[in-house]
Amino acid sequence: MNNFGSLLRELRLNRDLTIEQLADSLNAKYGSKISKSSISRWENGEADPKLEFVRLLADFFKVPGQYFLGEGESERTGERKDIVTIAAHIDDDVTEEEMKDIKKYIEFIKSQRG
Repeated sequence: MNNFGSLLRELRLNRDLTIEQLADSLNAKYGSKISKSSISRWENGEADPKLEFVRLLADFFKVPGQYFLGEGESERTGERKDIVTIAAHIDDDVTEEEMKDIKKYIEFIKSQRG
C-alpha cells in the first residue's frame, strides 16, 4: 500500500512540479503558508500534514481526500490510477468551455460501454 508521501510525490511529479513550485502554487491559490521543507518532510514520511493541508492538496490535485489514505488501494486497478493521473494533468488554466468539453467526452466514452 502506498503511503501519503509517495502518493503526494506521484501527484506532484505527474504535474511536473518541483516541491518549491507546489508550495508556491498552494500558497498563491489558497493563501496558505506551506513551506517547501514541509512538503519534503511529508513526501519522505518524516512528518504528517494537518488535515487542513490534506484537504488543500486534494482540492489542488482534484482527487478525493480518501486518495491520500490509500483507501481501496488493493482493489484499485490500473484504470483508476490512470483516471487520477489524467485529472492531475488538467491544469487550473483550463477554460470553463474546455472543461465542459472534457466532461462531455467522458460521458460519451461511458455511453459506449454497451
